[in-house]
Amino acid sequence: MGNSNSSSVNHRFTSASRAFTQKKLDDLKTLFASLASQSESNGLYVSYPVFQAYFGLSGTLGERMFDMVTQHRKDGKLTYEDLVIAKATYEKGTDDDIAEFIYQTLDVNGNGVLTRSDLESVLVVILKSVFSTESSDAESSDYKEMVDALLNAAAFSKSDDASDKGMSFEDFKSWCSLVPSIRKFLGSLLMPPGPARPGYQVPHLVYEDSVDSNMLLLKKEYAWHIGGALPHHEIQEWKLLYHSSLHGASFNTFLGHVSNTGMSSSVLIVKDTQGCVYGGYASQPWERYSDFYGDMKSFLFQLHPNASIFRPTGANTNIQWCATNFTSENIPNGIGFGGKINHMGLFISASFDQGHTFSCTTFGSPSLSKTSRIQPEVIECWGIVQANETDTQQNAIKGTVLDRFKEDRNMLQLLGMASSSNE
Repeated sequence: MGNSNSSSVNHRFTSASRAFTQKKLDDLKTLFASLASQSESNGLYVSYPVFQAYFGLSGTLGERMFDMVTQHRKDGKLTYEDLVIAKATYEKGTDDDIAEFIYQTLDVNGNGVLTRSDLESVLVVILKSVFSTESSDAESSDYKEMVDALLNAAAFSKSDDASDKGMSFEDFKSWCSLVPSIRKFLGSLLMPPGPARPGYQVPHLVYEDSVDSNMLLLKKEYAWHIGGALPHHEIQEWKLLYHSSLHGASFNTFLGHVSNTGMSSSVLIVKDTQGCVYGGYASQPWERYSDFYGDMKSFLFQLHPNASIFRPTGANTNIQWCATNFTSENIPNGIGFGGKINHMGLFISASFDQGHTFSCTTFGSPSLSKTSRIQPEVIECWGIVQANETDTQQNAIKGTVLDRFKEDRNMLQLLGMASSSNE
């Protein structure tokens, strides 16, 4: 049987090696030699403590990953062949190959059933890893609300011999699409930790010193969750542009604060009287139109009690809505995302005291709240500062933002462009 196992490993190693260039194989060999040297194994293998320290994996997640990479031998020895095979599967495989690898890694008990308790322990490790620099003494209980929100978005349809329901592989893949920050993190476990490691980026939240952080809807955990659906250059710095408790619950005031800021994209967050928190990422500026506009970069999200991301499905292009001072019932004044007129994925009326959220095919999203008709309690908007927008902000035209908004729109109307411009 030993010869059979050795032959199988050699075949897998040969096949895995073909996924890399010779330079990459040489780099992996150099990395292995360095880690094996630290393991004091005469260059034969990498020990678990060295593996754990280099890849920054702690607790059950680190133990499970080491077990997966060493192909469940339980000998505590990671060979060069193990490293190449794991890297090929985990980084060069098909989406399903990678998802299957992660799914098995998360099965903390190794019983083929991914339970809620398995995921709870892993999510705590992930959150502690992401926020360790600012919360090194954080307890597991500090992340309970976020862990619960992330798991509330998951389905557990697989039954085992016990009474607990488990997450099937299909459940897991569906969940990953709703929590991209988790998927990014789990997809980068065999990369050394650092600022560029996917899944670790948390936007820097900027607001006035006079603002009490406790009144803000956007917590750092929420920002990390939303940022998982954005490219790296959009998760550097987010700036508070509008808060209804600070600036007043007025549509005109909102537009005045979010327009002509030099930031083209923004994050809109709503907390309603039911206690639900949700919103949308707008890739285009909030500008007056008589129809839907925007592009496929926008998305809807939930933050509490569920944490989910809903990207465009391609079913239609009814992405973003911003209408003001229209008198037609067919053009409701307010802001929103997706769906259709009077039946949007999310809509806040111009009065800013009511709105609605229905399931919509635009984003494949359910109603974001407990009820379809909503009453906003707090509305918040953050501008996303991109590296190439810094100069734009510094060179913004002086004067009040609301005045500039009115002037710009009036000029466009004179030119006959107000309703047709999509820029």
